[in-house]
Amino acid sequence: MNQRITGLREVRVVGENVEPGIYTIEQARRMAQEQNLDLVEISPKADPPVCRIIDYSKFKYEQKKKQREMKAKTTKVVMKEIRFGPNTDEHDFEFKLKHARQFLAEGAKVKAYVHFVGRTIVFKERGELLLLKFAQALEEVAKVEQLPKLEGKRMFLFLGPKAKK
Repeated sequence: MNQRITGLREVRVVGENVEPGIYTIEQARRMAQEQNLDLVEISPKADPPVCRIIDYSKFKYEQKKKQREMKAKTTKVVMKEIRFGPNTDEHDFEFKLKHARQFLAEGAKVKAYVHFVGRTIVFKERGELLLLKFAQALEEVAKVEQLPKLEGKRMFLFLGPKAKK
């Protein structure tokens, strides 16, 4: 920027109210100074290097503003967990199903898992059937992101909300 651009004799100058062309570095600085703007090196690897005549502080402000807008547009994915036991009763299942529907309606993802305690690990099939039944009951509002998978003492199922039409 301005006096910090060194080691160059000629630069290609672009910008508003400027005749695009190749100028000496002194001419380019003078042109920027006459308009009370800054000479900013944009593409140093080009031949000859490209410089733009702009208000540098305004340029930096607009860049920060764009970054803030992009950050605001990103959505944070919320993951809600629902825990079952291998011997979960029908009433408890319906209660947890109702909560899962609510979470999915809010746009959150649901991580349902069956936690096997002690010797209940022998009921792996029962846990898998429970999770598949859970996924089937939610099929109109959710899509399965990962089928039931056993990791240690827990069997996981991941569900995400279906896209709204």
